[in-house]
Amino acid sequence: MPGPAVDAEKVPFRSAKEEIRAGVGVEGSEGGGGGGGPERPGARGHRQDIVWRNVFLMSLLHLAAVYSLVLIPKAQPLTLLWAYFCFLLTALGVTAGAHRLWSHRSYKAKLPLRIFLAAANSMAFQNDIFEWSRDHRVHHKYSETDADPHNARRGFFFSHIGWLFVRKHRDVIEKGRKLDVTDLLADPVVRFQRKYYKITVVLMCFVVPTLVPWYIWGESLWNSYFLASILRYTISLNVTWLVNSVAHMYGNRPYDKHISPRQNPLVTLGAIGEGFHNYHHTFPFDYSASEFGLNFNPTTWFIDFMCWLGLATDRKRATKQMIEARKARTGDGSA
Repeated sequence: MPGPAVDAEKVPFRSAKEEIRAGVGVEGSEGGGGGGGPERPGARGHRQDIVWRNVFLMSLLHLAAVYSLVLIPKAQPLTLLWAYFCFLLTALGVTAGAHRLWSHRSYKAKLPLRIFLAAANSMAFQNDIFEWSRDHRVHHKYSETDADPHNARRGFFFSHIGWLFVRKHRDVIEKGRKLDVTDLLADPVVRFQRKYYKITVVLMCFVVPTLVPWYIWGESLWNSYFLASILRYTISLNVTWLVNSVAHMYGNRPYDKHISPRQNPLVTLGAIGEGFHNYHHTFPFDYSASEFGLNFNPTTWFIDFMCWLGLATDRKRATKQMIEARKARTGDGSA
């Protein structure tokens, strides 16, 4: 059975061992951005209680996003550019931050870069770095099983957004207990963001995106809020979810035909380089999440630029020989 839930807002700075004893590596948040929370005792099989709060909040968010579309012609061009810039920051907080850095440790980042990525990750509002990374490691280790938080075998809707509407399957919780997450808890940036997550989300996801257009170039607060905050946030959520749904169902499998993840160029465009999913699940340690070549991969370009600046080091890469051998052995022959 899962231990008592821990409110990240009230958790003081603790050592990695203290965090594990407190059980923060076990529970899932019920927040709208990143998971339906733990399954209630007594659930059997696939029966999982619906979290009606999440259903209501996500429905409200998407209705507000639809309304935001009406405001686009009324907004200043700078506001639209700002909203897109915030989308890119949001995406990097997930792709270069929670995903490639903290979940997979595919490269190393110095403190200034880790602080930047943590702030961008709070703008994404998809659960804090610790919980996002822990659940993603479970997803890779137990992909397409009941221990996978967004198991694609349960259908498109579940893998896209439905998994947020129910409490976590008990297998997700039980397998999550067994993962080694001491590296995450040892990072003071991860601990700080977890402790102050609610505050940083309010500031980075809503306050800053709204106030900048209003204060600097005189956009209305109404337009700023709905376009730079609500619409941008909703789009960024769905782009991330497309990796869990579309990229696990549609596309070719040139590296491993025996697994569900696919290569999907449309997901790559939206998720700034995360759509090479068959490659990524075959070589999860690769910082680029794609093969050598001129692939559209803005996240890789960003990490490379950070290396050029001296803020990132130790990029891990699958060798060409390793890739070609794997293609020949398990690929579907599409590349």
